[in-house]
Amino acid sequence: MNEAQMCWWPEMSLAVVVGAGGMGMAIARRLGQQHRLLLTDVNGERLEMVAATLRDEGLSVTTVVCDITDVQSVAGLATAVAAQGPLRVLAHVAGLSPSMAGWQQIMKVNLIGPRLVADALLPLAQAGTAAIFIASLAAHVMPVSEKVQAVLADPLAPNFIERLVEAHGEELTPTLSYVFSKNELVRICQRDAWAWGQRKARIVSLSPGLIATPMGALEFKNQPAKFDMLAKTPLARQGGMLEIADAVEFLASDRASFISGIDLLVDGGLNAASRHPQSSQ
Repeated sequence: MNEAQMCWWPEMSLAVVVGAGGMGMAIARRLGQQHRLLLTDVNGERLEMVAATLRDEGLSVTTVVCDITDVQSVAGLATAVAAQGPLRVLAHVAGLSPSMAGWQQIMKVNLIGPRLVADALLPLAQAGTAAIFIASLAAHVMPVSEKVQAVLADPLAPNFIERLVEAHGEELTPTLSYVFSKNELVRICQRDAWAWGQRKARIVSLSPGLIATPMGALEFKNQPAKFDMLAKTPLARQGGMLEIADAVEFLASDRASFISGIDLLVDGGLNAASRHPQSSQ
């Protein structure tokens, strides 16, 4: 650490990055150019490895081990954020893909987790705070029945998992759980825009398409249909993690100061091509 950094860091506001995987690290690296970082993950060993790498690059990083599916653990995260604030950016990146867990764990991490984090950090938002939740193109691939949506809208309710199975009519698969959870995450950011706006803060979701990440590579290995999706992507390639970081950086900045309650698709045009297949003929 040099003298210039020591003078600069205390004046920088705080960016909280939830999830220290490949995409989380790319986003943290980008946000760390303008903010102090509080990086959190459930895996303490991975968390410290990523934090050490970012510190070696000259960034200011503190860490908190947090299980986002646990109320008390998330409360501890909020306490750390309050102590280190002011909170300028929340980038919620943590999530599980269909190949990584069973459907119930996917639902807990991808939906209950973001709901708990959003609720816990909202009281710390202030004028200019921006919250960005990483959703997925999967949020747009199929309609979700009103009956299922009604249950998804309250993931903290007692017996949520049982009620979801009842509303759906049968046991869910990991893929369907992923679709449902990401669909509802987009809706959370839409519904919560008013509450965040009352604090002069913003909340948005960002839906990546096919992005070259370790998680994405696992899905290509286990779900051959991913290759069909790649073939239908108008830009004819996967996106890069830095391209997601670019979008997050913009959404977190004052250049996006009137953008709230929306979902930004960063998918190389795949959703558009899927909705209008005749245009690719």
